[in-house]
Amino acid sequence: RYLYSSITDYCEKLVDKFPDPLSVCYLVNSGSEANDLALRLARNFTQREDIVILDHAYHGNLGSLIDISPYKHDGRGGSGRPSNVHKAVMPDTYRNPATSVQYAESVKHNMQHAEVAAFICETVLGCGGQVVLPDGYLKAAYAHVRDVGALCIADEVQVGFGRVGSHFWGFETQQVIPDIVTLGKPIGNGHPLAAVITTREIANSFNNGMEYFNTFGGNPVSCTIGLAVLDVIESEQLQDNALVVGGFLLGELQKLQQRYPIIGEVRGLGLFIGIELVTDRQTKDPAAAQASYIAERMKQGGILISTDGPFHNVLKIKPPMCISKANAQQLVVSLDRVLGEDFAGV
Repeated sequence: RYLYSSITDYCEKLVDKFPDPLSVCYLVNSGSEANDLALRLARNFTQREDIVILDHAYHGNLGSLIDISPYKHDGRGGSGRPSNVHKAVMPDTYRNPATSVQYAESVKHNMQHAEVAAFICETVLGCGGQVVLPDGYLKAAYAHVRDVGALCIADEVQVGFGRVGSHFWGFETQQVIPDIVTLGKPIGNGHPLAAVITTREIANSFNNGMEYFNTFGGNPVSCTIGLAVLDVIESEQLQDNALVVGGFLLGELQKLQQRYPIIGEVRGLGLFIGIELVTDRQTKDPAAAQASYIAERMKQGGILISTDGPFHNVLKIKPPMCISKANAQQLVVSLDRVLGEDFAGV
């Protein structure tokens, strides 16, 4: 409700990281709040309700986001996809080697008989299995979305702030500019802070008399922490570190892939890495039980990794961006030791 120096200083510094016309910042408390607000912005601007999503996506824990998260509503305890949500094929080129254009056609197909407000997509897929989007996918998909007057929402909650190494934002790796970007998790380095970045045109449309405010979003402490995070990323060159150490780690994991047939694919950008485990490289049958076993054994050795993906067979590795090459080597040595164990009967 009130302006103070830390909120203006932070918003200016954060928006400076974005290309035009992304110039307006809303501060909230979590990635879930950010994605919920993004949906409100898109639906208000377009005066439409329907949303296009990707299969296996996860966008947050609010009711509005469970509706657009197949990872939840198609899983245990879920009640399925609402009629105003349309599910496009996940562009997983390991399991389905189609082209970006072909995958983008699925987004187009899902808009043919619907009044779509927005297409929301993570810029590297997390719960879908640490899937790196094929080159040109978002450019083709965004073109289809804009052809029908809908908006493009980039979910950067897990991906943003230099984790991909080569760029500060994941959407930049796809050479696109979204209409709305949502931020969370790393924005406060563990502190409850998140943001929505959008255009002046969309923000002006939202300024329709229904005042938006957030009691704790953008409070002075959160803004000061947000500024500190941006300063540390820059001063400690953490984006460069993600590029260098992430590249080293990917290379070392690919060496393990050559030795262990259970590793079907190693993929990732920077320090956003997935290892897909299979019982047979030809059939690509998922090795879900083995993945759980390996994650548990790594935890016992003091290294936290987890499992993800539609078949729960992908080891996800997203370490702190300050990780060193020595830390990465420690991870590889530990994983090598666990992969060498006899867990055939798992």
